[in-house]
Amino acid sequence: MTADRLLRAGAGLKPEHQRHILEARPDVGWFEVHAENYMGAGGPPHHFLERVRALYPLSVHGVGLSIGSANGMAPGHLGRLKSVVDRYQPFIVSEHLAWSTHEGTFLNDLLPLPYTEATLSLVARHVDEAQTVLGRTILIENPSTYLRFDGEEMPETDFLRALARRSGCGLLLDVNNVVVSAANHGFDPRAYLECFPHEHVGEIHLAGHAVLESDGDALYVDTHDRTISAEVWSLFRDVIARRGVRPTLIEWDADVPAWPDLEAEVQRAQSILQTAGGLDARAA
Repeated sequence: MTADRLLRAGAGLKPEHQRHILEARPDVGWFEVHAENYMGAGGPPHHFLERVRALYPLSVHGVGLSIGSANGMAPGHLGRLKSVVDRYQPFIVSEHLAWSTHEGTFLNDLLPLPYTEATLSLVARHVDEAQTVLGRTILIENPSTYLRFDGEEMPETDFLRALARRSGCGLLLDVNNVVVSAANHGFDPRAYLECFPHEHVGEIHLAGHAVLESDGDALYVDTHDRTISAEVWSLFRDVIARRGVRPTLIEWDADVPAWPDLEAEVQRAQSILQTAGGLDARAA
């Protein structure tokens, strides 16, 4: 596994593409999986993933650890995540800055957190616990949000910077999430990215979003079900040119397209990595 391959663009691994990937071995850098899809002991998902793992580097992305829950992370979930990580030895493990459980009930969403010192202490403790159990650094992803809390004490970028410094974690920069939150809350995504702690970023996500119109108002929704918008591509190009190359993933989780459509998005990201960040890639 070479460093240049890990700095390339990758794709989310979907069952719809498994035969093509194993037979054609497409020219992508790596694949990412959702940890929760592989927390069972065996069966076809593991059989497929073991074969892919023999051909490509893997990244494991969690969606259910509930790292921001006031009642603690989901019971037993961290142990199951460790089993997946130990089995497949991914080069990146990541989770969301969100909570999704309450009193043992899983909620079908990644819910936002108030950016306060108390929340920062809570999340930092949970990140430290997760990193200790897993025996490795994890990346925490900036969220897409649809509401804000009264009484917040710091901007999201300051919260993420402090979390990385306090816990030693890295960050996953989701550029689409920046665009979604900026549109919903009325801030400038470029100004947000100027303040983002890029020195802690270990991976970038790109995805598509939907725009829902109601009575003249627009709500941006992080749907992962379509091609990436021009605005997201533009921001990504600027980030890579100014901040350097990072492993970059194309997320497409719903209405999954035929492989050539997904591969086209991966190759577009790869072209930007090579062109805008070529000097940084050679240095890396």
